Order: sequence, then C-alpha cells, then structure tokens
Amino acid sequence: MKTIADPSRILADELAAIRGAFQVPQGFPPAVQAAAERAATRTPTDHADWTDRPFVTLDPTGSTDLDQAFAIDTDGNAFVLHYAIADIGWFVDPDGPIATEAWRRGETLYLPDGKASLYPPVLSQGAASLLPDGPRPAVVFSIRVDAEGAVALDTVTRTVIHSRAKLAYASVTDADLPPGFAALTDRLIRAEAARGAARIDPPEQEVAHDADGRLTLTFRTRHASEDRNAALSLACNIAVARLLMVHGTGLFRVMDEPDDRAVARLRLTARALGIDWPGSATLSQVERTLEPADPRHATLMLAIRRAGNGASYRAFAMGETPWHAAVAAPYAHATAPLRRLADRYVVEAALAVANGRTVPAHVAAAFPRLPKVMARADSRAGQIDRAVIGMAEAALLSGREGECFEAVVTGVAARGADVQLCTLPVTARLDPAGLTPGDRVAVKLTGADVARRSIAFALMP
Repeated sequence: MKTIADPSRILADELAAIRGAFQVPQGFPPAVQAAAERAATRTPTDHADWTDRPFVTLDPTGSTDLDQAFAIDTDGNAFVLHYAIADIGWFVDPDGPIATEAWRRGETLYLPDGKASLYPPVLSQGAASLLPDGPRPAVVFSIRVDAEGAVALDTVTRTVIHSRAKLAYASVTDADLPPGFAALTDRLIRAEAARGAARIDPPEQEVAHDADGRLTLTFRTRHASEDRNAALSLACNIAVARLLMVHGTGLFRVMDEPDDRAVARLRLTARALGIDWPGSATLSQVERTLEPADPRHATLMLAIRRAGNGASYRAFAMGETPWHAAVAAPYAHATAPLRRLADRYVVEAALAVANGRTVPAHVAAAFPRLPKVMARADSRAGQIDRAVIGMAEAALLSGREGECFEAVVTGVAARGADVQLCTLPVTARLDPAGLTPGDRVAVKLTGADVARRSIAFALMP
C-alpha cells in the first residue's frame, strides 16, 4: 500500500485494527527466522567479481530493502545499462522453510505504519539487500539502449557488486548519479511515449492536520528522479520479457486496455476536478500531461490507477503474445525479488536461458502455479489498500457531518450512483434514482465512521 502515509501515527489505532482484520503477519515463524539467519552467512561461490563497477542505488529515503542498483557504460551511440537485481535466490533453498513462507505470503504488504516483508529482514534488509556497506550477490542484466530508446539484452551475469552510494529521491543531485543517467532515461521515456505507454504513478497521500486542526490528506511531492529511475526498471522488465518469450518460457505481467465504460467514467472524473480532456484525446495522451504536484491531477492519477481492469500474471503459452497495455509491450516482473515472489523465479529463468542452460526444474514447475498465488496476494494487498483509503476518507470527513459538497456523477448502476467530490480526493455512492453520468450535484455528508471505514452522503434537492 503506497498511496497513504501516516508519518505522525495519527491513525495508529485504526491501522492496528486493519492489521488484525486482514491477518497481516507480524514477524516470521521461528523456523523461518532461523533458516534466514543461517542463509545470511552464505558466501557467494558462483558469482563473477564486479565489485570494481561503480553501482549506485536510488530509492525512497529510509528504504533498506534495496532490490536494484545500476551502472552505466557507453558504446558508440548506445548506452549499456548494467542493472543489478538482488540475488535473493542465492539465499533461498527451493524447498526450505524460507521458500515455503514466501509462497504463503506472495508479496510484501504495505501499510501507512509499516510493512510485512516477503522475506525476513535479516535477508531483505540485510544480506540480500544491495546496501553500500559491503559486497552483495546480484544478477546483472546488461541492456543495450540505442539512440531511439530501443532495448536489447546483451548478457545476464551472476555477480558480486559493491554499491558506491545509497541515493534518495528527495536529495539526489545530478552530480551524485552516474554520467549519462539523464540522457539514458530521456531516451527511455521518449520511447515509452512513442509506443503509447501510460505513465501513471500517483504520488503518496499523507494524513496530516490542517491549520484548523482537522485531519486532511495531502499529496507528497513526487521527484523527477523517481520517474527516471522507474524508466530503468521498465526497460529491464521489457528486455527480460523478450528474452523469455524467445526461449518459450517465463511468467508475464499482462493487462488489457481500459474499456470504454472505464474511460467514460474517467472523463467525468476529470470534469469534476476541472481538468481539460479534449474529446479527441486518448487516455494515454491525457495521462502524459498530468502533473503529480497538482492535487487535482494527482487525484485523477489515483482514479486512473483504480479504474483499470487490473494487471495479472500469465505463464508462457505457445501461440500467445502476453501484452501489458499500460506498458505497450510484453512485460515481465524481474526487478523487485525482495518484495514479489514471482520475480525470483523470473530472474532465475532469465539467468539460465541467457547462458545457454536449461531452466531449473523447480523454476519451470513454479510458473504455472504462480499466477494463482500472486493473484491471491495482489487481492489481499488490494483489500488492505481499499480499507486504508476508506479509513483515511472517513477520518478526513469525521466531524464534518452536515456539510455540503459539490460532486459529479461518474457512473450509475443498480447498486448506486458513483460520484467524485470536486474539492477532495474522495468518491462516494448515492441512491441512483434520477441520476445520469455527468450530472453535477450537491451532496450532504450524513456519516463518517472511522472504525467501520465508511462514509455516507445524501443528495441535496
């Protein structure tokens, strides 16, 4: 859950209730913890020595589970991105207790007051994390990026690297970054736009008090370095997907285009927020004009993120081309193995096929099983996400019962009419009688129950 933060622990009790309701794990079973502590002492033996390469990491301030590090070379007009991914597979026995627990969890769960990690912190925030306090095992994807931003995977190498610096989005400067970083990421971002990829990564919302002492939701500043860093990860995942497709194996992240109904609702949401959406403009064209620093735009970005049909995982099948509509390309998750179970297996498969070896049997056997496991994990994370948002909206509006708000109807169904408030990043549901999409209405807040994570509005005459 990355859209709500509560740095002052204003909602600590309510968040504790959500953790209990969704059985968010606290800590790890003793056998798993003991196995992780033993694994953390392993010395890499099948790894090339790349400790002389100037890798760095770039993440949110305070992050310690660092999946990715990068170094950049040039080769004529091409850049070569060396993208190092934490080699968690080196530490995890395929049939051991750490693996069993990871299959049970599926992914790291995020809440505003902390996270429930996929792997024990002694690994995910220690021995396997690409921290700059010593050599770490990594799998390096060396990706050639031409002048047009097209990517091709040159090599995949199991290595030991030593990160030179732990850089943070909020404080990084151009001088801190490898030479060529800006030019390389500019190429990749232009290539995204050329193929029609979406770029929707809404900023986090934070719970705070306003000048009157009431709770409010504010949007955290999103830094340009975040978008540039995301371009590196996207390029790596596309290159890995192509490699796996050529070799007839793998696990892919797939997503359909939003349907016409979803786009129509988003147009109405944009209208409610006072955002111009020309009739001829596509969703992807509008997405690329949105500025996260503008609260109205950030609210629309959240609406777009929640309006899609949702991405899912699909194992390779002959005769199919896995497609991710938002990326506008085949796509695989490989760059966050400390936080997503599936990535560990994708990395292992890519390492094998790129070096002329057969995919390990336990990896090949995992691919058809992983879509169901990851769907369950994604569903649980989504439920927690919705619960936190519901709680935050209720907290935001608590004490304002009786107030009236302007809203726009974004959709009507038998279960109710959905409305977007014009001045707050809040959606609500009304009795649908007499309402049609696009109606501008006045609504009165009739209830805001933080414990139940619910709000209620009534249509004003």
